[in-house]
Amino acid sequence: MNLPAGEQSPAVEGLPSFDNSYARLPESFYARQPPRAAKAPQLLRLNRPLAAELGFDPASRTDAEWGAIFAGNAPLPGAEPLAMAYAGHQFGHFVPQLGDGRAQLLGEVVDTAGRRRDIQLKGAGRTYFSRGGDGLAALGPVLREYIVSEAMHALGVPTTRALAAVTTGEQVMREAFLPGGVITRVAASHVRVGTFQFFAARGDVDSTRQLADYVIARHYPELQGHATPYLALLEAVSARQMALVAQWMSVGFIHGVMNTDNVSIAGETLDYGPCAFMDSYHPDTVFSSIDQAGRYAYAQQPRIAQWNMARFAECLLPLIDADKDAAVARATEVLQEAANRMESEWLAVLRTKLGLQRDEDDDRQLIQQLLGHMQAQEADFTLAFRALADALEAREPMEVPALTSVFAEAGALAPWLAQWRTRLAREDADSAETAQRLRAVNPRYIPRNHQVEAVITAAVERDDFAPFHAMVETMADPFTEREAAEAYATPPQPEERVTQTFCGT
Repeated sequence: MNLPAGEQSPAVEGLPSFDNSYARLPESFYARQPPRAAKAPQLLRLNRPLAAELGFDPASRTDAEWGAIFAGNAPLPGAEPLAMAYAGHQFGHFVPQLGDGRAQLLGEVVDTAGRRRDIQLKGAGRTYFSRGGDGLAALGPVLREYIVSEAMHALGVPTTRALAAVTTGEQVMREAFLPGGVITRVAASHVRVGTFQFFAARGDVDSTRQLADYVIARHYPELQGHATPYLALLEAVSARQMALVAQWMSVGFIHGVMNTDNVSIAGETLDYGPCAFMDSYHPDTVFSSIDQAGRYAYAQQPRIAQWNMARFAECLLPLIDADKDAAVARATEVLQEAANRMESEWLAVLRTKLGLQRDEDDDRQLIQQLLGHMQAQEADFTLAFRALADALEAREPMEVPALTSVFAEAGALAPWLAQWRTRLAREDADSAETAQRLRAVNPRYIPRNHQVEAVITAAVERDDFAPFHAMVETMADPFTEREAAEAYATPPQPEERVTQTFCGT
């Protein structure tokens, strides 16, 4: 199967041509929905390099014109706005109909590298799926998603991207009246595990098959013509999910809401609600205010990724084999392999963070011992790994400020450091080369929660967006140490710690 046939929209100077394959699927897949016009939109930030990739010419229009476009006030030629239908397990409980309650997919463009990408507005008003909500977004969550999604991109983690942020000139009622905003999000697509669940829950095998064929054509074309394409699809999607979550773990990222409606079939990080990065390392760390039981805690993320893939497998069973028992047996094999892959992906990224290029049987123990020291001493996750390069280069690691400032009892780490150096000696690289490699994979700067909150406070309470722009620009290069950015490498003081984050719905 190829993507549903259609024609690209005519070219308009400074704007990309749309080719909206999802809008050509049956109307049971979505509800057509134009954005709601904002009262007084103003462009806050345009991601100019990304805009150019997508076929926009940032110089072709004024900030006021871009603000109108990315608030939804000025329709883009060729766009076909719609709200996508999907279901989902939310904290383990199945909801048969969710859908885009505050997002409109404008359409798809083929970028300068030949990649098909969705452009979506989030926070531009009610849709068919809003379920009584206002469909709007407060400015704070818009800023958080812009900062964190672009930081994740710079960290090399597959993610949706932020194209633009605007203020709407209106107030949004949450726990109080807050300024409103709209974020324009770019994704490989917005098809989710929950999209499959929407049709599977209704027993609509034909639509499930049509969706699977669409996903294969769009995201996994190498599976076209496969002897068992739907089983292969389960395997391919699971592989991407395991690799993605391993990368989250490697940078101390906690998604916060790993519901099946937030799991991208394309393998990108999707929906930055109450997400956060760890400061002090602890495997049970939770930030999301709605995750009371710790279901989506840092160390639970690999297990939940496997659970989510089991829900995806359930949707595909009728396509895998007409004999349900046979389908279950074949899918179970794939899921068991996914669990093994999760372990190997996690080991691979943690080995890389330690400068190890070859696999050895005792590497897992070496990694766990370091994590144990970090937990016992409440070491900062990001800075602890970053300090390894300095420790490797020093004759006396216990005198390295980067190390002694992170570990309260750095001397307790000495036996582990000796063991690590012995392990590195079996690699085909000298210390200088390894240290360089360590600094290229262990970031110096992450969007720390207390600093993100300070950015939001400045914007919401003082209409001051300079901290927002400064943080976005710093996070674009998280690996290169520079004096002007050092404030962003500073962990919070006890009184600055942010212990809860909120989704902003």
